This record gives sequence, structure tokens and C-alpha cells, in this order.
Amino acid sequence: MSDDSVDALARDVLASQRAADAAGLPTRVLGRTGARVSILGLGGWDVGSIESDAAAMKLMHAALDEGVTFFDNAWDYHDGRSEELMGRALADGGRRQKVFLMTKNCERDRAGSLRNLEDSLRRLRTDHVDLWQFHEINWDEDPDWLFEAGGIAAAREARQAGKVRFVGFTGHKHPRIHRALLEKDFAWDACQMPINVMDASYASFLQEVVPLCLRKGVGIVGMKGLGGQGAAIVKDAGIPAATAYRYALSQPVATQVAGMSTLEELRENVAVARDFVPMTATEQAELITRTRGAAASGRHEPFKTTTDFEAPHHKRQHASPQKR
Repeated sequence: MSDDSVDALARDVLASQRAADAAGLPTRVLGRTGARVSILGLGGWDVGSIESDAAAMKLMHAALDEGVTFFDNAWDYHDGRSEELMGRALADGGRRQKVFLMTKNCERDRAGSLRNLEDSLRRLRTDHVDLWQFHEINWDEDPDWLFEAGGIAAAREARQAGKVRFVGFTGHKHPRIHRALLEKDFAWDACQMPINVMDASYASFLQEVVPLCLRKGVGIVGMKGLGGQGAAIVKDAGIPAATAYRYALSQPVATQVAGMSTLEELRENVAVARDFVPMTATEQAELITRTRGAAASGRHEPFKTTTDFEAPHHKRQHASPQKR
């Protein structure tokens, strides 16, 4: 497929955006699934980092009231606390039916994956998740491991049983690992990856993975729009958060997941999404040029260049000599 065809597919994603109603946010279609999701997603890790259960519940309810319908989570976030809090929040007042609920599986084998799923369903107080993703595909061995150990078999079983609507995977380490898994014999519904202005100049998911997703009809879920935990892009590179998120939303993502732990952060991000106007190609090029020097070393994307962002569960998993 030519570059022009990929560009056309990218424009189609942006063109799928539907304006918000009075109480909502704009939505886009998630790949070939046909499902519509809010262009801003609520990150589950930050939900679990809020010390007060009441404050976490208030944030999630406020997000849904503002039209944030894509809720992100993972089996291992804060040892399950993130899922438990989200389950409580969505069980209140029938809110579960209003969200597109995603969580992540941290195992690679069949039995472990199915155990993860049952744990997640129990914590989230639901009989199914809309999107179930393999978490942290960050090691070169992961793509083969999922198939050899039976993780993919578990995903097929879960989807057949109606416990999972769609299946995807996530990762933040290197585009080659995403490409390897996308080329496997499995019809992925979604793929989550770093989408931010610095990514354009270092180990770029936008350049190396997004085109493959577009060709295959895989829905693109962006993350780390500010550089991950610590917001390195904002704090160290001097890019305003609103500019960083506007850039991310100008890419062919169905949704951009944002970590939010306060109502103020929620209001600021909702304002960007609600009033979103895509950056022109010239604006994007100027921003990339202005940040290229700072971005080239990867220091503003430490999740690519260090092991500080790998979850403890996965570090243990890959350190075990019995893992395969």
C-alpha cells in the first residue's frame, strides 16, 4: 500500500470524528470494530494512585458526566485497586452501560490469562469487557511467547464466550516489537502505543507502527501524550499540556488515554478534547522541528530508554527461567 493510501486511511480516522452532543465529547471509530469511543480516554493507573476512594470515585463519575466514555485499566494496576475502584464507580447508577471498558491481561499463557480475566471481571463488576489487551508487550520474545504459551488461545476462548468483545495489545518499548506482533496470524482489533510529539524523532511508533495498523484496520489507542508518569514533555521540554494533547489528537488515534488524578486535570483535558481542532500539517511540522533536538536522544520518553516504566509483574515474569 502506498504512502498516499496510508495518508488517506489516516484522514479517514479523523473524518470519522463525530461532534459532541451538549453533554459529551467528540467520538471516533475504533478501527474496523465500528465501536465509537470518546477521543479522550481515562487512564486507570492514575485512578488507582488517588489515596482517597471517595475522590477516585468522584473523578470517574465526573469524567463520565463530561463525556469521557473510554475507560482504561489493567489487571496489575496498584495490585488490583484500580480495577476495584473502577468497578465500584461503574456499578453505581448503571454507569457500566455508558462506557467502553478496557482492561489488560498481564499473563502470556492460556491458564494465567484466563485467571487474569476472571479476576478483572470480578473486580470490575461486569460480565464482559469491551476491549481486552495483552499488557506491556515490551520484550522481543513476547510476540512468539503469546502464541507458544497459549495467550492467544485464551483470547479466542474469551471472545467466543462473550466475556471479551475485542482483543488488542499494548506496549511502549520499541516499534519493532509492535510490528512483529501485528504481523502474526491474528486479527487484532486494537493496538495501544505512545503517541506524542517527541515520538516523531525517536524510535517512532507514529512512523513505524501506525501505518501498519491503518493498513490492517486495527484501532489505534494513544498513550503517554505528555511523556508518561512525570509528564516529561511538559516539565522538561516546555511543551504546554494542551499543545501536547492537541498534537496527539491530530494523529489517527481513535482515543488518547490520559492519566488524570485531579478534577483540575480532568477539566483541562476535557477542554482540549471538546474544543479540538486538528493541527495543520504545517503546525505539526513546525512543532516537530522545534523539539527535534531535545527529542533525538529519547530522554523525554524514558519509557523507551529505561526500564523504570516496566511493571514489577512483568519484570518478574521475564526474569523467571521457567517462563517458557
